[in-house]
Order: sequence, then structure tokens, then C-alpha cells
Amino acid sequence: MSAAAGSGPGGLRPAAQSPATLSPAMLSPAILLMGPTASGKSALALELAGALDAEIISVDSAQVYRDMDVGTAKPGAAERAAVPHHLIDILPPDQAYSAARFRDDALAACAQVTARRRLPLLVGGTMLYFKALREGLSTLPTADPALRAAIDAAAAERGWPALHAELASVDPESAARLQPTDAQRIQRALEVYRSTGTPLSHHFARRDTGGRAVPFRFIPVAIEPSQRAVLHQRIEQRFDAMLAAGLVEELRALRLRYHLGPQLPSMRSVGYRQAWEHLEGRLGAAELRAQGIYATRQLAKRQLTWLRSMQDVARFDCLDAHLAQSVLTHLREALAP
Repeated sequence: MSAAAGSGPGGLRPAAQSPATLSPAMLSPAILLMGPTASGKSALALELAGALDAEIISVDSAQVYRDMDVGTAKPGAAERAAVPHHLIDILPPDQAYSAARFRDDALAACAQVTARRRLPLLVGGTMLYFKALREGLSTLPTADPALRAAIDAAAAERGWPALHAELASVDPESAARLQPTDAQRIQRALEVYRSTGTPLSHHFARRDTGGRAVPFRFIPVAIEPSQRAVLHQRIEQRFDAMLAAGLVEELRALRLRYHLGPQLPSMRSVGYRQAWEHLEGRLGAAELRAQGIYATRQLAKRQLTWLRSMQDVARFDCLDAHLAQSVLTHLREALAP
């Protein structure tokens, strides 16, 4: 990767020019590496970072939390020593993180990496964050504790599938992309509709970039499986590895250290949600494993649905033995002046 004298990666022009006045070719590049869970994003990112002199920016709604290491497949000390990583371990698990905060944090991290004349490499599977970064944010109401409590009470009485059916009657587009057991997202969609009278899907259609153009040229890459069954095998192996590495023990320690509840975003993460039910005595060890694997497969399915809806993305088979070289060749062409 080369850059003109006095410029950053990709030939960034003087900062005095507004991003709105620059053509895409004049903006600093930033790579977006997207894919479902267990597709091999982290390993590929390390290879790409070494070859392209890049720093990794995590796009993961669970890796932002400190002390949640096993269940998030967080990169270890060796990986972080080899390549700088950002937006990992930035807040405790008893706090909430949002797409809006991610967008601000990610753009700031990209600017810092670019200032060091290195390439930002944004890697992860939280597709809403990628969408927010590329397209801006929809204007949504803040959380309403009273509404959420009422929805939770209705779910306890009637079950989440019944509330999913209710959502389908008022917001069929949102309901179509959610599983009947996806409690967190069903709750949020119903909360938005009840507080505004407008379906969540309509809010998503009206996006706000915060009044500022993004000063980066995003180069999006997706890695997807040519054989879904192989990805499912990887998911099963990965969840078993997490259990063996102490997922339940990690959660037990987290509950002692922090003031946590099952409704916190951190504790709704796949794996931790099932481990919480296990510690509460509602799931046995075999049920914990089965439900954790199932939930992870459903997560991967949602991630792939998001990816299919994204435009202008270079797509590669994550099962290809020559994946790293193929992606690297594509990126070098895309980064060429």
C-alpha cells in the first residue's frame, strides 16, 4: 500500500477540505470485514492487518464489555500484542452500549489510526453497527422503562411468540426479520411502536447522519459460507470450546463482581443468556449446550440476512482454502491510487 508524500493511507488530501467536497477516491480508506459468527473473521483480520499495516477496530456489541472474554471469543493477549485492537474492553457489563455511541467511537478510532498513517480495519459481526456506520442512524426514542416492564409482563403471561404475532400485526417488516423467541428485539420493536405509533421499520427508513459526512471511503468485504452445514459444525465446536474454557464460571464471577440482571444488553448476548438460565436452575447442562448452539445458529442466520441486504459488498467464501490471498488481492486493488 502506497501513499503520496504528506498524505495518509490511500492519498488523503489536506484536512482543510470538507468530506462533503471530496470525491470518494480522495477520502481515506477504511476496510469493513463482515461475516457471521464462526466464519473466521478474527483469524483473517490478523492476516490482513499484518499484510496491509492495519489496526483492527472491533465491530462487536459484546466485546466492548470488560471481563466478558470466553463467551465473546475476544482476541487474546498475543493477538492484541501482534496487532493493535480498538473498541474492546471499553466499559463494564453493567452499562449499556448503543449503535450511536459505536458510530462515534468507530469514526474517532478510524481518525486516530489514519493519523498514524495506518489503515483502519473494522471487523465484526454486529451488522446493525456496520449499517449505522455506512448509512447513519435512524431517529429512535430512548428506552421507556415503564413500557418495557409492561411488555415483559405480557411476555411472562402470554409468551414471546404471542408478542411476535402482535408485532406482525403492526410492523410486519420488523416481525419478518425476527424469530418468535428473539425477546430483546421484539421488545424494542413493540416499545418503539407503542411510544411513537410508528413501526420500527419506518424509523429505520429515515436515517440521520448527525449532520456530518463520513470522511472515509469504506471498502466492504463479506465472508460467507458456501455450505451452511459446515458453518453449523464450526458453531457447535466453538460453543463446546467456550463451555470447556469456563463460560459458566466466567458468568458466575461476573455476577459477583457487577450488579447484573438478565435484561442488560451484555447479559442478552448469545451464550451468556443461556448460561444465566443455567445458573438460575432453569436449564440443565445438556439444555444449556443445546440452546446455546441453537441460539448461535439463529444469530448466524440473522447476520447472513443482513449481509444479503447490503449493497456494493465484495463477497468471498469463508470456507475457501485460499480465502486470505483472495481477499488480500481484492483489497490491494481497491486501495491502489
